[in-house]
Amino acid sequence: MVEKRVRDLKIKANEIRKDILSELYFAGSGHTAGSLGATDILTVLYFDFLNIDSKKPLDESRDYFILSPGHICPALYATLANRGFFERKELSSLRKLNSMLQGHPHRSQVPGVETSSGPLGSGLSQAAGLALALKNDEKKNRVVCLTSDGEHDEGNHWEAVLFAHKYHLNNLLVFIDRNRIQISGNTEQVMPLGSLKEKYLSFGWGVIEIDGNNISEIISALEKSTYERQKPLAIIANTIPGKGVKLFENNYKWHGVVPNKDQYEQALKELEEDHLRVLNS
Repeated sequence: MVEKRVRDLKIKANEIRKDILSELYFAGSGHTAGSLGATDILTVLYFDFLNIDSKKPLDESRDYFILSPGHICPALYATLANRGFFERKELSSLRKLNSMLQGHPHRSQVPGVETSSGPLGSGLSQAAGLALALKNDEKKNRVVCLTSDGEHDEGNHWEAVLFAHKYHLNNLLVFIDRNRIQISGNTEQVMPLGSLKEKYLSFGWGVIEIDGNNISEIISALEKSTYERQKPLAIIANTIPGKGVKLFENNYKWHGVVPNKDQYEQALKELEEDHLRVLNS
């Protein structure tokens, strides 16, 4: 049963990656590496963990997901479409004039999108404020926020880390997409972050560190997050930017570049081969 669960999620993640590539290719612009790298996390959240109903996106009992690095919204859009929040055919309109799927998510336009984003480093503040409001109202909704490692260059992000600890936001779960790249280079060259685990522990948070492209490890970390706890929890997810396509993997130059026709077709071929491997495993 567990093996089938993991296998089904791997297949779904592969389908979402194909949709991401198509979004980016037909848009002619967008962010490739981070979108593909975060896909496994989003897949497990939306298809295995979050209490959500695509037919009732504003249900008051829902869990909330906040995407802080809004530039990887192709991954969120593809995940939402596959989860049934809107039709998949809408994905072809990414970044088009009058499309609801803009280069950064817009809360009032896209079903399932909880907050608008743009300025990096602000997502955790939004998530922490929401978590505190829910806690004060004695509600059981969970708040999950995905942040990027590059955002940790921002001072307002660390203010939110302090805030979450002060108010014991045990209903707040934060994924850190530790892919070690940002638009101008590798994170440790642009602004060395050191050990994020040690930093979050020193700020009074709980910390779990995982392989963020390993479905089983993501599931395990989320299961542990449901244990009774008295503090916010950070899951440091070490991911491969561009995951699934060898040409894109671990190359910061694909942060904000999209594939051309040949690259797109080769990428789809690689993902299809991976799909067949999973099916036959």
